[in-house]
Amino acid sequence: MNYVDKIKNYLELELEAIKSLDLEKVSEVMNVLEKARLEGRRIYICGNGGSGSTASHFCCDFNKVCDNKEEKYSIECLNDNVPTILAVSNDYGYDEVFRYQLKNKMKKDDIFIGISGSGNSMNVVNAMDYANSIGGVTIAIVGYDGGKIKKMANHTLHVNIDNMQISEDVHLILNHVMTYILRNI
Repeated sequence: MNYVDKIKNYLELELEAIKSLDLEKVSEVMNVLEKARLEGRRIYICGNGGSGSTASHFCCDFNKVCDNKEEKYSIECLNDNVPTILAVSNDYGYDEVFRYQLKNKMKKDDIFIGISGSGNSMNVVNAMDYANSIGGVTIAIVGYDGGKIKKMANHTLHVNIDNMQISEDVHLILNHVMTYILRNI
């Protein structure tokens, strides 16, 4: 079977999604992250499944790729500690795995980034709600219509497409765009 036409269709959708990004919003988020770095604020990030993988990748890149700065980024991925996730899930439910961690760590003016293709993952919604309630700065990275966290966040990077794979692809591209630029300024 020849898959060339299907591959072209997928890549065309991906290019459309990239071209539709609000670059002013990307720049705005970059300024939020730079301000956090310069002020020594903590950044917390999380997601589920592919979004969790992207959150881990963000954490790695901001901590490693941007390590040439005198003041470093201080970013922690909440979905990377499996024993904590399992313990909280067991005792309080999976919807609490990220909020629970933020309650022990996050301070006013720290940054919370929630990544969710749908924008409706309840554990991310609950964490964003908590971050907002203590005066944190919140960023949603979403696809589809943006869901609940798009409406809750102070800042949003929205890939407006009803396709989980392309949303996740573009979320990772945004990570690379931001770290590439922020490392080289």
